[in-house]
Amino acid sequence: MSFEFFHAVDTGRARTNNEDSVALDETHGLAVLADGMGGYNAGEVASSMATSFIRNELGRWLAEAGAKAGDADIRRAMEICVDNANRAIFNAANANPQYAGMGTTLVVAAFREQQLRVGHVGDSRAYRWRGGQLVQITRDHSLLQEQIDAGLITPEQAAFSANKNLVTRAVGVEDTVLLETHLHDTQPGDTYLMCSDGLSDMLDDGTMARILQSHTTLPEAGRALIDAANDAGGRDNIAVILIRVGGVPAASGKPWWRFGR
Repeated sequence: MSFEFFHAVDTGRARTNNEDSVALDETHGLAVLADGMGGYNAGEVASSMATSFIRNELGRWLAEAGAKAGDADIRRAMEICVDNANRAIFNAANANPQYAGMGTTLVVAAFREQQLRVGHVGDSRAYRWRGGQLVQITRDHSLLQEQIDAGLITPEQAAFSANKNLVTRAVGVEDTVLLETHLHDTQPGDTYLMCSDGLSDMLDDGTMARILQSHTTLPEAGRALIDAANDAGGRDNIAVILIRVGGVPAASGKPWWRFGR
């Protein structure tokens, strides 16, 4: 099974610095996206540390493990790499006063044959575009999501909440972090979107779906998503990764559990 990749990062219209970071290892089907937070330049440091560390370490492990690695092995390797990245960022924040309190959200995707293992921390997201439908396959680690899950507010009310950017988990903020991971079956023709909240806060799912539907190539779709987010205000940095699974899509679908297994 083959995979096509596209990635881009845009500063947006309201900021002068860029705290988003992406990293790819296309040879081994690995994609990493992070959205940093912190004081002067600290968010940029945290996100860059996370993406480069995980791409290098997990990419190296995937190269050495080869085809014999099963999903349980990949999941464990992903957890270890994220834990090591978390500790490196945490130690850097404590050793350098200018980096105090820095951290980052994270989405990491590892594609192997007909399967995708996704891990995430915070409110950066992954979506699957299949058969004309866009489905979010990560659940935000945020105060807003907890309020929605508890029935305190509706998803419609959440779009206007003042708590939109308060995450409940982040890489590097504490000495340990819990990575949430799920396994998904992939199909030929699938397109996977990974993004920071600079995209998902600006565009609702319907708008993103229409953009993916109306562009045939990944570069066209990726640039159109970023342009639309900027046209909607561009209030934050925007990071986008698109991955398309090669092959001919199946003629008929089947129901899929939304958050994997």
